[in-house]
Amino acid sequence: MSRTPRYDVVVVGAGVIGLVTAWRTAQRGLGVAVADPAPASGTTHVSAGMLTPVTEAAYGEEELLTFTLASHRRWPAFAAELERTTGLPSGYRARGTLEVAFDGDDMAVLDELLEFRRGLGLEVERLTGREIRRLEPMLAPSVRGGLHAPDDGSADPRLLTRALMAASEQAGVAFVRRRVVEVTTEAGTATGVRLAAGGQDTGLTGNGDTARPEPDTGEELAAEKVVLAAGVGTAALAGLPVRAVKGQILRLRTPVEFVTRTIRGLVRGTPVYVVPRDDGEIALGATQEDLADTRVTAGGVWQLLRDAHDLLPGITELELAETAAGLRPCAPDNFPVLGASSIPGLYAATGHFRHGVLLAPATGEVMAEALVTGRLPESAACFAADRFPIRQEERTCG
Repeated sequence: MSRTPRYDVVVVGAGVIGLVTAWRTAQRGLGVAVADPAPASGTTHVSAGMLTPVTEAAYGEEELLTFTLASHRRWPAFAAELERTTGLPSGYRARGTLEVAFDGDDMAVLDELLEFRRGLGLEVERLTGREIRRLEPMLAPSVRGGLHAPDDGSADPRLLTRALMAASEQAGVAFVRRRVVEVTTEAGTATGVRLAAGGQDTGLTGNGDTARPEPDTGEELAAEKVVLAAGVGTAALAGLPVRAVKGQILRLRTPVEFVTRTIRGLVRGTPVYVVPRDDGEIALGATQEDLADTRVTAGGVWQLLRDAHDLLPGITELELAETAAGLRPCAPDNFPVLGASSIPGLYAATGHFRHGVLLAPATGEVMAEALVTGRLPESAACFAADRFPIRQEERTCG
């Protein structure tokens, strides 16, 4: 059997969660490798990058809210450290978020959410339609009103992952641009990962797309600990119950500023969001479908443009630069899956659903602590990966 050099930790998947885990762990002094055939090209690459713990606060997810708020508080220092370390931008914007209602029924829903969020002690303000249009003049005159969360913000996931890769390399992380086809074990303990044949574009990817299983090449990347951060692909490698929730997204371009902050809209009960970037790009998304394919459909594009046009009529005059779809990894309880699994030496960092970019700072710290000390911090105890037992026969993707 051919073996590559042994590492303390091998991270499978180079999306935002895998990269931040690798970076923070390497900073703690461990030898880290990241295995992914095309780093930063999966779901993170097509995500909108909203940092919106307040406007995404949902009933029954108070424990998750505590974690998202803690991660959100870390974002200014996290972005500053990345930019200082690498000289690259993170795309972090702290300009607040507007949550707007198209009609009276939509406003009634937002009023209920307002009371719920105020009951949690969150800072949120109710605005009339006129007050909202003072903040964002491109909003339609018919918009009834909405909520303003001044602390919510956004980041550019593509800039973020580029900076995280640079920071990881500076910290000594090795990047192995090969697909992982199996977690290897010995006496019931994870010992590393088996790699696909070099240069073959099949197997399991970081965004969870699968093709035929790779043949056993006999080449192993050996490590004391393996972290599965392959998004929905984690299910194929470890049998964890992480399902795919598809989201279609459009990228528009404008030579002049169209909106200044993230706008989350409710249009006849259907959510839609618009996220501006500093370079004139606008992310428009996102559908939510229980599907595991990344096809962009005419219906998905039509729905996004229809609902966005109701809120921002001028948006259909912008250049349509890109259409894409990603697969959000979602656990049965909608909570992240973090830390040691029920198999010794095998760890997970997945299941972040809509919050991958938002939870990057906290996840990086939590995973580094778990990998260095063997203990998941108390702040993440309810997200422990071993709440989902892994059956031995579900370890591989073959």
